[in-house]
Amino acid sequence: MTLQFGITRETKCGYLPDRNERLLVAITDEQPPMSVALYQHLLTHGFRRSHNEVYRPYCALCQACQSLRVLANEFKPSKNQLRVINKNSDLQRTIVTKPGSDYDALFCDFIEQRHKDGGMYPPDAKAFWHWCHCDWMTTRYVEWRDADNKLVMVSVIDTVPDALSAMYTFFAPDQHKRSLGTFSILQLIELCQQQNKPFLYLGYQIDDCDKMNYKARFTPNERLIGNQWKKAVKSHTL
Repeated sequence: MTLQFGITRETKCGYLPDRNERLLVAITDEQPPMSVALYQHLLTHGFRRSHNEVYRPYCALCQACQSLRVLANEFKPSKNQLRVINKNSDLQRTIVTKPGSDYDALFCDFIEQRHKDGGMYPPDAKAFWHWCHCDWMTTRYVEWRDADNKLVMVSVIDTVPDALSAMYTFFAPDQHKRSLGTFSILQLIELCQQQNKPFLYLGYQIDDCDKMNYKARFTPNERLIGNQWKKAVKSHTL
């Protein structure tokens, strides 16, 4: 497989409004256009996936986006994180390979209530599932349901031999007391531990973007800085 790279045109950044962004896109000359093994290699170099497209930020004057991965085998939850786990002990976790019939309503409600200022508003469930789907890798959906079998949260993940990669999580907006965003990451770390996968990739950490900088709270983690993974071990209070 021959791997080449293309650079997109500059567009307005979706995270830092005073800046522009451009992407470095991985391109192959074969079908399927990628493989799980190659994607794992590219993850270690800061790439992510959108449908079949594999990319990383390649901005001319900005390096704010730093790929972040949690060191799952070294992770131990803090007291606050343990409280979050206990608050959600009633939820049942299941992993499936197709979106459930009740996913659309929860996704749309989440975007409507929590992300009216984001790029996914107004919500388009069909476009979202297309974005999640991949022709060369099986997308997995981790769902959590309460005792009445009501869907409470869904995390979309990719699975490679040495890692899980979190793509997107949405949850019931009226369940804010559960701290579901934090709980989802704790659960994905647990899945990594159970599957003997050393890394959980959480996408890009952007310190200047309040909606993105929560990822650094899960330590120990590593950030990709200057093409080298640098470890952070400081504990953060949730």
